[in-house]
Amino acid sequence: MSVKRIADLRKKIRAGNLDGMIISHLDHVRYLCGYTGTNGLLVIGPRSADFFTDFRYGDQAKKQVKGASVHIASKGDLIAVLKEYPGFNINNMKYGFSEEYLNVAGHKKLQEILPDAVFIGADKVLSDMGWVKDTVELSHIKKAVEISDLAFERILQIIAPGVRERELAAELEYQMMMLGSEKPAFETIVASGYRSAMPHGVASDKKVKKGDFITFDFGATVNGYVSDMTRTVVVGKATPRQKKIYDIVLRAQLAGIKKVRAGLTGKDVDAVCRKIITRAGYGKNFGHGTGHGIGYFIHLGPRVSFQSEDKLKVNNVITIEPGIYLSGWGGVRIEDDVVVTKKGCKVLNKAEKKLLEL
Repeated sequence: MSVKRIADLRKKIRAGNLDGMIISHLDHVRYLCGYTGTNGLLVIGPRSADFFTDFRYGDQAKKQVKGASVHIASKGDLIAVLKEYPGFNINNMKYGFSEEYLNVAGHKKLQEILPDAVFIGADKVLSDMGWVKDTVELSHIKKAVEISDLAFERILQIIAPGVRERELAAELEYQMMMLGSEKPAFETIVASGYRSAMPHGVASDKKVKKGDFITFDFGATVNGYVSDMTRTVVVGKATPRQKKIYDIVLRAQLAGIKKVRAGLTGKDVDAVCRKIITRAGYGKNFGHGTGHGIGYFIHLGPRVSFQSEDKLKVNNVITIEPGIYLSGWGGVRIEDDVVVTKKGCKVLNKAEKKLLEL
């Protein structure tokens, strides 16, 4: 699989009029050649692929890396090692790199060490890498979703007034690890009461109170592939206003799921969710996109937003996650991971979506 992925990327590199590509982001590296360590650099040349790491990861790299020759650098600075890489000894060789993930200092060092090579920002070459999943990738994502579903079910048992958001986040992450997750897919969001109006309200020391909404947004990781789910619950009995807001978001989310199918754009799906929330009078309180792709990154394409022209393809895995956020009061978001099919989609999450009053 690694050999095919590298070969597919090499075709895109050539189509971009480049001779090769320097892959510096570790998630990209893992996707392409299987390496899971924390120091590594992959160079894809016209006819070869070379992986560089340092002594600490020598045995690991030799065992994990597929489709590329492994080189163990004597020093930890892998960019400096490229000075000895034969592929750069030819004048005016054009190599792409990701401007998003290689910082200015790294780019400057490349130019200083290899003055005869030409380095070009080439994020477009990597832009849709990993969007369409194969059977193995889908199995990893499905397992990650199963883990997050079950962990959520377990966390419901300890929600009560007085417990801190950080405690809930820690327990949620612990349960996912015990169920087989490598690590959290991202920093776990647990936002209660007025804080649930913060779409990215990561867990704080705030204590949960009776009557609070609590929004949980979290995910598991299996073999490098992630899940991403959100559920909102109420501590105690829900008020009429809480039920109203929750119902609007749930209707929007279900409508978005129903709309998904291959061939539509992300904008098409977003419009369905946004229309329901806007007609209910809360359009200004839904300030983010409806969803995004997931895979070996937590945020891949295709994007599902009011601006997205990304076309959905069979075996994309995307999130559907509309929300309403009322500053100073609270908010609701509901999110599932779905696999795009030719005529619709398959929802992977099984966790309850009716409003839970705990």
